[in-house]
Amino acid sequence: MTTIDDTPPAWDERTQLTTFLDYARNTALAKCEGLSAENARKALLPGSPLMTMSGLINHLRWVEYYWFQVIFLGEEDIAPMTDEDPDREMRIAVDFPLTQLLDEYAEHSARYRKLVAGSDLDQKAVGTIRGGIHVDLRWILLHLTEETARHNGHLDILRELLDGTTGS
Repeated sequence: MTTIDDTPPAWDERTQLTTFLDYARNTALAKCEGLSAENARKALLPGSPLMTMSGLINHLRWVEYYWFQVIFLGEEDIAPMTDEDPDREMRIAVDFPLTQLLDEYAEHSARYRKLVAGSDLDQKAVGTIRGGIHVDLRWILLHLTEETARHNGHLDILRELLDGTTGS
């Protein structure tokens, strides 16, 4: 896992972006270590019935898919979300073992790590975001780091409520 102890004296921009995203990814995985299958599926927040540990991990997996494969590469969107059910990836996550969701997230992260390593940070996405803007790979990496870090806070809160585990 990437930790603060891994900090070199100087980093180039690519190293900074990819290291922080990997750190956020690894933190999400660490939040799930030792979590029971039952607790992975429990929703504890009355206002957010889909927010489970499993749901958040599946969400992170599909968010990366969307930004790298659909937006950056311009591939067809085969994600489980629909206009009628925009949070479907979180809803269906409870139907899968947490270990499977964690493995899929790690596998996809490894694939995207290779994609990023072979792409220029200034490369524009094939797909567009709101307003028809073609963001570059740098923007996508920053966005995914922010998104993953924000959901790590959710994972942290849920984990503490579920079984008292804190840290990581």
